[in-house]
Amino acid sequence: MTDRRTLLTGALLLAGGPALAAPEANSGAHSEVSASRPVGGLELALAADAPSTPTGLAISRSGRVFVMMPRFTAQVPITVGEVMPDGTVTPYPDAQANRPDPGRPQASLFHVPNGVFDRDDTLWLLDAGLPEGKGAPVPGGAKLVQVDLGQNRVLRVVPLDSGITPTSSLNDLRVGSRDGRPVAYITDQGQGEEGAILAVDLQSGLVMRRLDGHASTKSQKGIVKFVEDRPVMQTKGDGPPQHPKGGANGIALSPDGTRLYYAPLMGRRLYAVETAGLLDPKASDAAVAATVQDLGEKGMTGGLTTDSQDRIYLSLQEHNAVGRREPDGRISVLAADPRLVWADTFWITPDRWLYVSAAQVNRRPEFNGGRDLQKPPYAILRMRIDADPVDGR
Repeated sequence: MTDRRTLLTGALLLAGGPALAAPEANSGAHSEVSASRPVGGLELALAADAPSTPTGLAISRSGRVFVMMPRFTAQVPITVGEVMPDGTVTPYPDAQANRPDPGRPQASLFHVPNGVFDRDDTLWLLDAGLPEGKGAPVPGGAKLVQVDLGQNRVLRVVPLDSGITPTSSLNDLRVGSRDGRPVAYITDQGQGEEGAILAVDLQSGLVMRRLDGHASTKSQKGIVKFVEDRPVMQTKGDGPPQHPKGGANGIALSPDGTRLYYAPLMGRRLYAVETAGLLDPKASDAAVAATVQDLGEKGMTGGLTTDSQDRIYLSLQEHNAVGRREPDGRISVLAADPRLVWADTFWITPDRWLYVSAAQVNRRPEFNGGRDLQKPPYAILRMRIDADPVDGR
């Protein structure tokens, strides 16, 4: 049998791109991300042979690619990995850090759904502290972890315990600055219908839980999500299939850092809130809620991101597509590709490439009666855009 790594080596699709290799077309699972002619403007940047579902994606300025694999079950071997040029994924920052240890909650990674780079090109990882994707977070396990790429070592850990609940499921992260101080924003998707947003002053370590139970952060009732021509239905134990729930999920920052865009996983509307109130410990919940804007319909999405023109990119999961919302509210579909199965996390590089991960979440066992229909390697696609990334200043 041909060695799996050999199948991943393949021909380069990235003309002039640094060490991001794509696989050759092969039979079997690898045909899912074959180097066929791009459809609708997307091309295959990399096929990540990840050991589990890679929902998160972050790319450094030097071109290093990282994926985050939430520990949906205890069997997930690593939760953060670096994607090598041949598509293999190695534990990051090392194997030891990826071994969950409730006795050392600040020193080990439990369930990392996402990570981002700041303006200094240091990596921030969001750890939800969940031992196997559900249940109460491990005490001390929910945290932000700052990693120095030069030395591949942890610089700082910011505990998030004061901002979470026993049913929290932290999901997405943005790091920026506000009034000259470093800040972070985190969505709490929750494990039921409730959601929230966490605002973190990275200078003091103060964590504020905002919009807890607000209509804009809740899982919306009566919503059906279709992916790959099928409704996404979740099975828990011996119970009947149910529509999944999910509160505040994707987030993005405006170029000037004054507004945070967000949306529930199970919801078709996009919202915005002023960051000044999120970060002000003296602001009441009512005052923060008063700044929430309903920006209208945007389709069923996972991850969001913004560019320097304040345009919001939408992972249109029901259409295997990338959409974009203009500041005036107009939405267009930029590209579609059958390889973009469960479009999830975006990343914009300084040379104006928009990357998006295909996480295949809908193919996981809990959505298919216990059958694992995921087909590694997982596609990371990209397309050219005409704007720069946002640094959240």
